[in-house]
Amino acid sequence: MSRVAGGPNRGALLVVIDMQGVFGEPGSPWFTPGYPRIVRSVDELVTSFGDRVVFTRFVLPERPEGSWIPYYRRWHAVTTEDARSLFDLTEPWARMRLQTLDKHTFSKWGPELKAEAGPGRTLVLCGVSTDCCVISTAVAAADAGMFVRIVSDACAGVDEAAHEAALRVASGYAPQIEVTTVAEELARGVPAA
Repeated sequence: MSRVAGGPNRGALLVVIDMQGVFGEPGSPWFTPGYPRIVRSVDELVTSFGDRVVFTRFVLPERPEGSWIPYYRRWHAVTTEDARSLFDLTEPWARMRLQTLDKHTFSKWGPELKAEAGPGRTLVLCGVSTDCCVISTAVAAADAGMFVRIVSDACAGVDEAAHEAALRVASGYAPQIEVTTVAEELARGVPAA
């Protein structure tokens, strides 16, 4: 993962979780129905946060271990050669040179995001899916002492009920995890440099 231009600062870091074809294309076994609805909102946040953005990608492990073995047996369709291109970012970000963090785990939290967040210790999360990778990242980051904001209308779950349930669970972690909206995030202005 490359460094954010200018290095860590006190501003919040926007983490765009898994905006990939495997979740955004209707023919994919992991299609997230709300995905098309959030693309514009996510892009508004990306523009607002400038160079304080990291895109994550869920990628397949070279060799699954433990509980991942039966998981990929169940979801064998995503492991085929034909499915490889589904793991690319979707438009409008597919052709851009973006800072990207690849992980083969649901949670995207780790030393890379901690370093990029810097002393502000604040992550703003958007993307898919609310009820899996987003909440997994939020809880792991909060456990590590980070402040986390989940942008509710820039996230989508496997269905609306799962999305809403995940947001209710996340709300129970206040003040470490806060549920916000795109409008609230944009009203905060550009993160401080």
